[in-house]
Amino acid sequence: MTDPLSPTENIERDLLITCHTIPCGYLTQTKSNEYSFTYMEDYSGYPISLTMPVRIEPYTFDRFPPFFDGLLPEGVQLEALIRQNTIDAHDYMAQLEAV
Repeated sequence: MTDPLSPTENIERDLLITCHTIPCGYLTQTKSNEYSFTYMEDYSGYPISLTMPVRIEPYTFDRFPPFFDGLLPEGVQLEALIRQNTIDAHDYMAQLEAV
């Protein structure tokens, strides 16, 4: 019998994250709206943030990670992004993917 909460079955979606155009890791959202960021095993470049140095262990968050939230547009730019891409205002992963 398969565990309904196994790591791969609980994943809602993944986004490939790049640092200076180099793939460096994945931001993952689970079905329970928890998030994690994991650097790729072979990545040895700069960290994406000083608060998130390169390491093997994933960074976990119970809400959308503050570093990535800071990359999202606000105000009229956010409204335009949502309107042009038909994105829900609360779908931060889709917003990040669009920028």
